Amino acid sequence: MLARWLNQKALVAVAAIVIATAGTILGLVLTGNSGASTPARHAPAAGRQLLSPFTGEPVRSLGPVLAVKIDNIVYARPQTGLTSADIVYVLPVEGGLSRFLAVFSSHLPPVIGPVRSAREDDLELLRQFGRPAFAFSGAQPQLLPVVEHSRIIDLYSGLVSGYYRGPGRIAPYNLFARTAALLAEAKGASRAHSIGFTFGPAPAGGRVTPSMTVSYSSASFTFRWSAPAGRWLVWMDGRRAASTEGPQLSAATVVIQYTTVRTSRFLEQGRRPPYAETTGSGTAVVLRNGRAFQARWSRPSADGGTAFTTGSGQPMPFAPGQVWIVLMARP
Repeated sequence: MLARWLNQKALVAVAAIVIATAGTILGLVLTGNSGASTPARHAPAAGRQLLSPFTGEPVRSLGPVLAVKIDNIVYARPQTGLTSADIVYVLPVEGGLSRFLAVFSSHLPPVIGPVRSAREDDLELLRQFGRPAFAFSGAQPQLLPVVEHSRIIDLYSGLVSGYYRGPGRIAPYNLFARTAALLAEAKGASRAHSIGFTFGPAPAGGRVTPSMTVSYSSASFTFRWSAPAGRWLVWMDGRRAASTEGPQLSAATVVIQYTTVRTSRFLEQGRRPPYAETTGSGTAVVLRNGRAFQARWSRPSADGGTAFTTGSGQPMPFAPGQVWIVLMARP
C-alpha cells in the first residue's frame, strides 16, 4: 500500500511538472508573440509626429477651426492676431479694397481684430472646413440670416460675448475679440482636417523671384523674399505690413489664386460687391523659398478642399508654415 501510495504521488508530481512546464512554455510563447507584435504595431504611431493639415508644422492635437473676418482698410491697421493664423485668405471687397478671412487652429492669440462684417463669398470658402466657428461683426440685412443659417458655428458679435471696442481707434475699426471667449461659445466646431494642402520640399524648377506684387483697383500687396527669415515679408499699399504683436506680417508660402470674380447677390452701400469664387479650377502662382512656381488649382465641390498641382499634375507642396492665399480675378 505504501509503495502504491508513493507511486501515485510520483505520478501527480510528474503531471504537475509537465503542466507547469507546458504553461510556462505557452506563457513564454504568448508573451513573446505579444511583445514582438505590440511594438511593431504601436511604434510607428508613437514615433509619428502629428502635423497641422493647414501649415504642415508639428502640433500636439488638431484643434477646433476658428475663422475670423478681419478688416484691412488703412484705419484698421496694424491688425492684431494675424501672425498666429494658420491661413490668411485675402479677398476683394467693394471699392476695390480687401479684407482678410483668417483661419486659426494651431495657434490661438489672446485677441484678434479688428473684426468686420461677412460677405457672401465667405460662406463658400468656409464650407471646406466642415462646420467652423465663424466670428464676424454682422452683414448686410438680407445676407445676415443667410450667414447665420449656413454651416457654421455662429459667432456674430451681436449674439455672443467676447467682443469689445478698443481705445485709440474710431468705430467700426475698433472691434476686437477675445479668443478664449469665442472658443467658449464655439462648442461643436469642426477640428482641423485636410483641405487639400500638401507640404514638403520644393519641386524642381520655379523662377527665382525676389518679390511679387498683385493689385486690386484700390489695394496692392507685395511679397518680398527674406532668405534670413525664410519667409515672404508683406507690404500693403507700398508700406510695410505691421502687426500689433511686433513682427511684420509674413508667410512661408503665398498662393496667388486666379479665379472668377463676379458680383454678389447682396448690395453693400447700394452696390454689388465682388464675389470671388473658390470652386472650379484655374491657374495659380505659388511663392516659396524665393521662387515662383506655376500651378493649377481644382475644387470641384464646395464641401471639398482645394488641390494645388504642378504642371505635370503632381501635388504642389507648400513650405511648412503660415499660408497666404490671395484671390485674384483671372487675367
